[in-house]
Amino acid sequence: MDARPSAVPAPSHSPPGGKANRRRFTFRRPPFAAYLGADVPASLVVFLVALPLSLGIAAASGAPIMAGLIAAAVGGIVAGSLGGSPLQVSGPAAGLTVVVAGLVQEFGWQVTCAITAAAGLMQLLLGISRVGRAALAVSPVVVKAMLAGIGITIILQQVHVLLGSRPAGAALENLAALPAAITNLELHAALLGLAVVAILLCWKFLPAAVRRVPGPLAAVAAGTALAVAFAPGVERISLDGSIFDAIALPQMPDGNWRAFAFAVLTMALIASIESLLSAVAVDKMQTGPRTNLNRELIGQGTANIVSGSLGGLPVTGVIVRSATNVEAGAATRTSAVLHGVWVLAFSALFAGLIQLIPLAVLAGLLVVIGARLIKVADIRTSLRTGDLPIYAVTLICVVFLNLLEGVMIGLALAAASVLWRVLRAPIQSHRPTAPSSPWRVTIAGSCSFFALPKLNGVLQSVHAAADVVVELNADYVDHSFREALLAWQRQHQAAGGTVHLEEHGNTVFQDAGHQAPRREDATELPLPPRKESLLLGINRYHRRFAHQVRPLVHDLAEGQNPDSLFVACVDSRVNPNLITSSGPGDLLTLRNIGNVVCSHGQDASIDSALSFAVNGLGVQSLVICGHSNCGAMKALLAEADGGGNASLGPAFGQWLDHARPSYTELLAGHPVGRQAAAAGYSTLDQLAMVNVAVQLAKLQDHAVAGPVLAEGKVQATGLFYDIATAQVLQITADGVGNLDPACEAGLRGHAPAGR
Repeated sequence: MDARPSAVPAPSHSPPGGKANRRRFTFRRPPFAAYLGADVPASLVVFLVALPLSLGIAAASGAPIMAGLIAAAVGGIVAGSLGGSPLQVSGPAAGLTVVVAGLVQEFGWQVTCAITAAAGLMQLLLGISRVGRAALAVSPVVVKAMLAGIGITIILQQVHVLLGSRPAGAALENLAALPAAITNLELHAALLGLAVVAILLCWKFLPAAVRRVPGPLAAVAAGTALAVAFAPGVERISLDGSIFDAIALPQMPDGNWRAFAFAVLTMALIASIESLLSAVAVDKMQTGPRTNLNRELIGQGTANIVSGSLGGLPVTGVIVRSATNVEAGAATRTSAVLHGVWVLAFSALFAGLIQLIPLAVLAGLLVVIGARLIKVADIRTSLRTGDLPIYAVTLICVVFLNLLEGVMIGLALAAASVLWRVLRAPIQSHRPTAPSSPWRVTIAGSCSFFALPKLNGVLQSVHAAADVVVELNADYVDHSFREALLAWQRQHQAAGGTVHLEEHGNTVFQDAGHQAPRREDATELPLPPRKESLLLGINRYHRRFAHQVRPLVHDLAEGQNPDSLFVACVDSRVNPNLITSSGPGDLLTLRNIGNVVCSHGQDASIDSALSFAVNGLGVQSLVICGHSNCGAMKALLAEADGGGNASLGPAFGQWLDHARPSYTELLAGHPVGRQAAAAGYSTLDQLAMVNVAVQLAKLQDHAVAGPVLAEGKVQATGLFYDIATAQVLQITADGVGNLDPACEAGLRGHAPAGR
C-alpha cells in the first residue's frame, strides 16, 4: 500500500545565539526501505511461482521457451512500475495461450511479437483515452466461461504432450487424436506428468511448513529430479543460450494485413479485460489503495510494447501470481518489480538448469492450471441465475471456434438476455371470479413497443362488452405502448364495455403522450388514487398488497411487541407508520384531537393506553407527534382572537382545555416557540411545536409514565411533522432539531415559502 505523508522535522540552520530556532515541518513519504522487509520475501515467493508457470505457458503457446521468461521479467519490472494496481503481478498468462498458439502457427513467431507490440500500443491509447472502466462492462458469466474454455483447450493440448505425442492446433483435432495418443503413449513421459499432477493435487493437504514452498515449484523440481534419475531419455526444454540470446526483434507481415489487424484487436481486448478483471479481484483481497484502471491499462500497454519488441510473450495481469503476492504479505508495487528482477537474473545466470526440465513435467503443470480455470462454483452460479445457456455457448465457441469469436458470441448472447429480461413486460388477463367482478388485465415492467405483440394478444382474450380493470405497474412507458392501449380502450368502450385504468408503478401513463419516455425511480409508497371509495381500496389491497403483507404479519397473529406508544393527532394527513418507516407490530398508536396527554385521572382512555403500553407491553419509547396547520391549534388561536367554536359543540371546547396551557407557554416566550419563530414558522405552527413540548412535560408528571421516565427505562420523544415539506422535526423541552440528513444543520431554510 502507498505510504502516507508524515510530518518529519527538518534540521534548523539558525546560527547559535541568533534568533530562536524555528522547527520546520515538511511532508515526506517514509523511506523506500521501510517496506522492503515485507516486499523482498513476497517477491521471492512470487518469483518461485512465476518461473515454472512462465516456462509452461511458453511451451503451450508454441513460442520459444525464453519468451515466457522475457514476458515475466518485463511484466514485473515495467507493468509493476507503471501500472495502476499497487499489488498486481503481471506476466505471461494462460488466458492468451490459445490465441498466441494460433498466431504463431499462422504468422510465425516474429510477426506474433509485432502483434504483441501493436496490441500494447492499442492498450496504451485506451488508457490515455480513459476508457479503462468501460472495459469492465463485460458480463462476468462470459469471462468465467472464457476462462473455462481456455482451460479445456489447454488440457486437450497438453494431455498429448503428457502422453509423449505432439498436440494438434485445433481443439477438435486434439480431441479426435486422443485415443491414438493413449494407445501409443510414452510411459516415462506419462509417469512424470502424472507425478506432477499428483503432487499439485495433494499439495494443499501437506503440513503448513512444507506448503511454504510454492506447489508448482516443488512439483517441477520433483518431476525434473525423477527424470534425471530414472528417465534421462525423455524430451526436455531446448534453449539457445541465455535470456539475452533469446531476444528477437519483431517483424511485420508480408501481407494479410486484415488478419494482422484482427489479431492485434483480439490480443488487445483480451489482455485488457483479463488485466482489469484481475486488478479488480486483487482490490477485493486487500484493504490498501484501489486500482487506477486507466493507469493500469497504460502500464500493461507499455509492458506489451517492450515485451513484443524484445521477443517476449504477451503480458497481462495474472490473478494466480497476484493472489500469491497478497498472501505473501507484499506492501507496495516494489514486490512485483523485484519479482521481475529475480526472473531476469535467474534466466541470465542459470539457463542450464532450465534445460533439465522435461516437457511432460510442464505439461502436467499446465493440465492442472487448465483444470483450475474450470470452476464448478461458476457453473452452479450460472445455473441459479439463469445464465447457464450463455456460459455453455461461450465455452463451446471458445473451445471449437476461437477465443475472440467465442467471447463476442457470448457477449452478444448476454446482451440479448439482458434485453429480454429488461424489456419483457409481464402482461396477463384474469377472468372474473364472481358474476359481478370485472376482468383484470395486469401489466408490469418496461412497457415499450417490444411488448406490443403480447399486449395485443392478451387484450384480444378479454370478452367484448366486459367491465375491465387495467392494473399498470410500470417503470417505463413509451408512446407506442400508450397509443396501443388507448386504441384498445376506445374500441372496447365502443362495444359497450368499460375500462378503468389503475396506475401503481413509477411512471404516469399520460406523460408518455407528450414527452420522451424515461425510466422513473422506484417508489415504496403504494398510494391509491384520491377520492377512491373505502371498499374499492380494500378490493385493491386484496388484489395487490395482501400477499406482500401476509409474511410480515405471520408472526404477529398470536401477539404483539411494539417498540413505541405513538401519540398523534387524529388529522388524516398524519401517517405514523409512513413517517417512521415502520410496519405492522412496530407502533402502538393513540390518536386524539391535538395529540394531547391528559393529567392522570382526567381521561380513562389515555390513562389505560399508557398503562397498557408501559406495564403491559413494555414499550421503550413514548412519542408525542404534532403537525403543521393543526385544526386544534387553529381553534385555540381563534378563541384567543375572540372567535368561537360553538359549531363544534361543547365537548370539543372541553377537550381543548388539555391544550390551552400550550398557548399560555407560547405567550410566555417558550424556547421552542422562539426557535420556531426564528426559523420562519407561522404562529400556528409555533403553537403546535410548543404544544408537543408541553405534552412531553405532562408525561414526566403522569402517575404511569413519570416513574419509568425518571428511571430511564422508557424514553420520551417529541416530533413535529411539517406537512408542506414532508419533513419531521424533533421537539425537546427547550428546542427544535432537524432530523433530515439531507439538509444542513438547524432549521434555517426548511420552512415553506411565505411563512
